[in-house]
Amino acid sequence: MNIRKIDKLDLEILNILQEDGKISNAEIARKVGKAPSAVLERVRKLRKGDIIKGYECIVNHKALGRGLTAFTSIRVEEGVGATEVGQKLAEFPEVLEVHYTAGRDSYLVKVRVEDTEALQATLAKFGTLGPVRDTNSTIVLTTVKESRVIPLPHEND
Repeated sequence: MNIRKIDKLDLEILNILQEDGKISNAEIARKVGKAPSAVLERVRKLRKGDIIKGYECIVNHKALGRGLTAFTSIRVEEGVGATEVGQKLAEFPEVLEVHYTAGRDSYLVKVRVEDTEALQATLAKFGTLGPVRDTNSTIVLTTVKESRVIPLPHEND
């Protein structure tokens, strides 16, 4: 990763892009009061420096039949620091996030599926991974907030 100093203009650009990833370069330039070419160069450097990791389309999971969200803690028997099971968990299409954690359980996994039967089938697939010893799922009833936006200082902060 290419580490570089993030300045006030970079933070402004990042805040704008987090709010609307489809915004045009010209519109960003207008908002920050810089030339479009200067903004484009900043965005390129932020991407090259691995500050901007990519852009996503946020879809309505319920409209696509994935109305059940669950968080599953998974206990495995693998060496400390080993994440092979985590890599395998990440390959399941219904798994949205895999976090290697400290504590009793090894992983915290976010899953989106159709219903409880689909969750049961997913947990059964997790169980086929040799080192998996136990799972504990929490089903989400209502999501109050869900975001990938990283809070950054604004120009007036």
